[in-house]
Amino acid sequence: MIVVLQRVHSGARVRVDGEVVGAIEGAGLVVLLGVLAGDTEREALALAERTARYRVFQDDEGRMNRSLLDVGGGALLISQFTLAADGRKGRRPSFDRAAPPAEAGPLYERFAAHLTEFGVASVATGRFGALMEVEFVNHGPATFLLEQ
Repeated sequence: MIVVLQRVHSGARVRVDGEVVGAIEGAGLVVLLGVLAGDTEREALALAERTARYRVFQDDEGRMNRSLLDVGGGALLISQFTLAADGRKGRRPSFDRAAPPAEAGPLYERFAAHLTEFGVASVATGRFGALMEVEFVNHGPATFLLEQ
């Protein structure tokens, strides 16, 4: 499982066919989730907890010392199978590492549920498998890669 966290301070939204299907307001994280073949509930639980507790927000001294839970921020979770891409050979990425949709979809839903269980103030999602437009301004910019 691969997670890319992008810090935002003025919200984020995702659209499908021009309709907003998920949004967060204020400080938070855009969470891009790639589910790999062989991933299980264990990886979803572990990475959801790391996401909720990962200290990427500034404290009063300007150090990244506060988590999503500490700042009361929201998470906009987007499924992104392209994170599984292998581009080491040729001119076209291979997606052989990606979990099939029948396995990835339920783990995406479980990841979202775990974020809520860990106390994330607001958890919004895109639409699994859809062509989406994600709108946000990366604050920092600050982008972090987590793998399990």
